[in-house]
Amino acid sequence: MEIQSAFNAGLQGFQRASAGISEATTDINRQTSANREQVAAAETDVRQAEAPEQSRATQPQTPSVEQSLVQLTNESRNAEANVRSIQAADQALGTIIDVRV
Repeated sequence: MEIQSAFNAGLQGFQRASAGISEATTDINRQTSANREQVAAAETDVRQAEAPEQSRATQPQTPSVEQSLVQLTNESRNAEANVRSIQAADQALGTIIDVRV
């Protein structure tokens, strides 16, 4: 086993998980903002309550808040697992250096 490749794999996995966390939080923010806009439109004018239905078709589809929360949890666990693999590679490298000295 190459320690450097284990370290790099852990680092790449952590970076992918970090990007997934950013994407999930952005989706949650978009969906929350859209929900607030729909509530505000419904409260101000009944006619505007139909407008979000029409604009939703033209806007890019975002995942639901629940889906984004599940993705956020999964990516968080992926990040933790990759941090542990980086720590294991670091510890193995430290052991090898101690043995060779």
